[in-house]
Amino acid sequence: MLQDSEGKVSMSLTYSIQLPQGCVQEFKGTPDPIEAYETMTAVAQTAEEYGYTTVWAVDHFQTLPEPSQEIFFECFTTTAAIARDTKRIRVGQMVACNSYRNPALLAKMASTIDVLSHGRLTLGLGAGYYEPDYRTYGYEFPEGKVRIRQLREAAQIIRAMWTESAPTFEGTYYQIHDAINQPKGVQRPHIPLLIAGFGEQLMLKIVAESADIYNTIGDPATLKRKFAVLKQHCETIGRDYESIQRTANVPLAIGDTDEKARELYRSKVTPFFPGGDDFLFANGFIGSIDTIRQRIAALEEVGVQEIVLWAVDATQLESIRRFAREFILSS
Repeated sequence: MLQDSEGKVSMSLTYSIQLPQGCVQEFKGTPDPIEAYETMTAVAQTAEEYGYTTVWAVDHFQTLPEPSQEIFFECFTTTAAIARDTKRIRVGQMVACNSYRNPALLAKMASTIDVLSHGRLTLGLGAGYYEPDYRTYGYEFPEGKVRIRQLREAAQIIRAMWTESAPTFEGTYYQIHDAINQPKGVQRPHIPLLIAGFGEQLMLKIVAESADIYNTIGDPATLKRKFAVLKQHCETIGRDYESIQRTANVPLAIGDTDEKARELYRSKVTPFFPGGDDFLFANGFIGSIDTIRQRIAALEEVGVQEIVLWAVDATQLESIRRFAREFILSS
């Protein structure tokens, strides 16, 4: 996240990459997990070489949209490993499920990764939503409002663990008592905290209170509305809206024509995006270079500052390279 001398987020549009960990069966037909890992590492190193800002790891336990026996690497160990396999590009989670880890422990895990990456971590956090992961791995799945309230407490604890010497917190769901966290990480004043979510009244209020970065998914009109609501929440609590970076997730499939891009999309494992194919074809970066250029402009116009790309053919690297040649290296 780039900030100027006054702490305001840079308005220049940046791009980052969702790592192919196996979540949507990118390694189908690859029996060797070492080969799969090296393929994933090559994506991160290519993203670094071509000027992307961050590589992101997902936090699910089983493949989507259906569980399978295909290779799928865990989120935080992947983040740590990729941090050591790269030199400059940032690393982070898109996003960690709050329910899976005690927030104080999560803060310490993040602090350690920030050190071993030499200050390149962004911690991404969400309330959790995917019930099959909870059920199969033995986690309780609270109702949505409870998960959101838990997220709010977790964000407060995490920031305290990064900034206070021995914080104590007595919440409804979490408690810590004189909890020491050393080292706290490299970045100052603390590791950036990204919070992702859809809800406008509860989730966006938490973003205004605790996040450095906001992430969501939607068409330009939806994003414009969410950003306006976030701005209102910031004004209510007296926070500078421009201190929060605004990011959006977008699938990527490039073709010489829109139809060829759609054929590429259909030939690969479908990324787990809400809305189905019609939504993705109308709003995703699934098309020719000219189509993608128009959609970038539409997102930038409503206030998106970083676009997180989920390339359907990421393991082949070509879309990542081609997109960068057109929109990153040429700028």
